[in-house]
Amino acid sequence: MLGSQLLLRFLITLPALLVSMVFHEVAHGYVAFRLGDETALKRGRLSANPVRHLDPLGTLMLFLTYFLSGGSMLFGWAKPVPINPSYFKNPQRGMMWVGAAGPTANFMLASATALALKWLYPVPVDSTFLGVLFLVFQLNMILMAFNLIPVPPLDGSRILGGFLNREAYIRWIRLDQYGMLFIMLLFFIMIQFNLISVFSGLYHLFLPASYGF
Repeated sequence: MLGSQLLLRFLITLPALLVSMVFHEVAHGYVAFRLGDETALKRGRLSANPVRHLDPLGTLMLFLTYFLSGGSMLFGWAKPVPINPSYFKNPQRGMMWVGAAGPTANFMLASATALALKWLYPVPVDSTFLGVLFLVFQLNMILMAFNLIPVPPLDGSRILGGFLNREAYIRWIRLDQYGMLFIMLLFFIMIQFNLISVFSGLYHLFLPASYGF
């Protein structure tokens, strides 16, 4: 019985997470396109089709972390949108705007769902529908906050890079080659110090604590 409930929760969570991750990645590609880089467009990455954005290892991590933790944890990633900063007039600043686009997209989606929840709650609406809306909101708040951490290759590192001098920036972007190591280390630190609960509590900045489904 517990296993079926866990699976049901995952099946509800997965579409909400995919929508959030696709919106995030498409935002990166769209801003890059607006700045002159058509790489993402030509490779079909400005698509709402989640299959085009799935990373095999990142998807496997979603399953493993969720089911091995009994549903208390969900960690994974989408395939990064290909960006060629050489097409930008100012590659350093261009990457800053591209990096900022992902968290901004998540913030917009979180804000839209928060407004919808405030408008609907406590109007009698199917609780499952409200629960999905709340889940989309919460996931986008977490994605926004996590990606703003200035650790390569997260979006926060791109934003920080936009304010560095040229020499420091070159040294900074070289750290991307150690990106997976940084991510795993960051994830370990978050688990050890229970920082994930801090991220998940960010939704109280938008919604009262009574909003829980």
